[in-house]
Amino acid sequence: MGVLQISFFLLIGMLVPTSSSVPSYKISVPFNRSNFPSDFIFGAASASYQYEGAANEDGKGPSIWDTFTHNHPERIADRSNGDVALDFYHRYKDDIKLMKFEGLNGFRFSISWSRVLPYGKPCRGVNKEGIAFYNNLINELLAKGIQPMVTLFHWDLPQVLEDEYLGFLNPQIIYDFRDYVELCFKEFGDRVKLWTTINEPSGYALTGYDLGIFPPLRCSIGCIAGNSATEPYIVAHHLLLAHAQAAKLYRVKYQASQKGEIGIVLVASWFEPYSKMKKDLEAAQRAIDFSIGWFMHPLTYGDYPERMCKIVGNRLPKFTTEQAEIVKGSCDFMGLNYYTSFYVADNIFTPSKENISYSTDYQVNQTVERNGELIGEPTGSAFFFVVPRGLLEVLVYTKEKYNNPKIYITENGMSDGNVRMVQEGIKDFQRVDFLRRHLMALNTAIKRGVDVKGYFAWSFLDNFEWTSGYTQKFGLNYVDYKDNLKRYPKRSALWLKKFLLK
Repeated sequence: MGVLQISFFLLIGMLVPTSSSVPSYKISVPFNRSNFPSDFIFGAASASYQYEGAANEDGKGPSIWDTFTHNHPERIADRSNGDVALDFYHRYKDDIKLMKFEGLNGFRFSISWSRVLPYGKPCRGVNKEGIAFYNNLINELLAKGIQPMVTLFHWDLPQVLEDEYLGFLNPQIIYDFRDYVELCFKEFGDRVKLWTTINEPSGYALTGYDLGIFPPLRCSIGCIAGNSATEPYIVAHHLLLAHAQAAKLYRVKYQASQKGEIGIVLVASWFEPYSKMKKDLEAAQRAIDFSIGWFMHPLTYGDYPERMCKIVGNRLPKFTTEQAEIVKGSCDFMGLNYYTSFYVADNIFTPSKENISYSTDYQVNQTVERNGELIGEPTGSAFFFVVPRGLLEVLVYTKEKYNNPKIYITENGMSDGNVRMVQEGIKDFQRVDFLRRHLMALNTAIKRGVDVKGYFAWSFLDNFEWTSGYTQKFGLNYVDYKDNLKRYPKRSALWLKKFLLK
């Protein structure tokens, strides 16, 4: 993007909307960068399959998402795929210039396992071109004063490992993941100081093995294979053990010399009781235990939440004494992805044998409406509503329940929906209000003693949003898919730039 083009959008982005229907983002007291600690990281997030493109270039092997989008285009809203995505693989230098222009000092990205190890394992060959790409990306970020946060697994498992032994259903994945991440520590760890092992393990287990809507498309009903009553828990167990082995390896062999930190990224939705009745209060706690507690509890205390153990019973894998010790305390920090909140009401029932699943184990009814009012403002996504108070609630809960861990907000954002024109797409007034209100909630959490060290908006650019394809736009910057993927700063990006200048 040229300087004149940036200047033009900076000018129009600072205009204050006059329509009374547009949410105001002016507040009565100053609120800006100075309200946060001086070393606080303000960044934006991305993921390899959603951004990079270059799916078949420079020796990259296929991932399960490459296979899924090509074999099942009917499952993607616009029948698209990530073959080109945002072409970040070729355009990263210009995108980093844009990050710098917008005042960001952090960028979260993931490494594509199959780009550096096309055959899944180091013993089968390391792709030097893939290594070179990530080295160049890291170096370019650091040269612009932007700190990289690297996610080692953001759902794009090498297809060869899925074919060979069913991926995360098999404990062999723990050791292959360990070998893969060691390669990354060796190649990039001298410059990367913030590592996250797994992105949203609950999302990977739920969508791939309970609902069967994401690869590898396993579930009890409507899938070729799978068992929703057991497989989500097995996969989650192996994800936790893979994380723990990676963290142990880093701490034993690399942390002292490389002086970085390692954590994991969890979904952090919030659940409010539908009523003040005891059964709904218990339902809300159950929902929390089955979501964030599913992973946070063993990472803090070495075992799954008591409510999960009681409900799931023998379907829930058990940690050995040795495994529990490795998992417990295996994070230097926690990454939390917060998007929205829900009301939950008690719904204890006995499902049929065929319908037992992780989803039914919750034993709750989940809704976004109570007494005729929505929990928050609607967004372009039917699933996400604007509920900043939920971010505050989940942060304070995590502090009090899980020993006040160091936290990064690794994703937080909203969708504009399927905006088709540049001039419409850049006028994202709701996102400006969204950012302001969530940052205020975050600031309040810090004042209450929550140890938050950074905030990464999802996402830096409009991107491939999994089964929504390119129909959902979460970016701070608009991407024109009809005109050579040109990038345009939205008003939210320019509001954030102004916020960070103070």
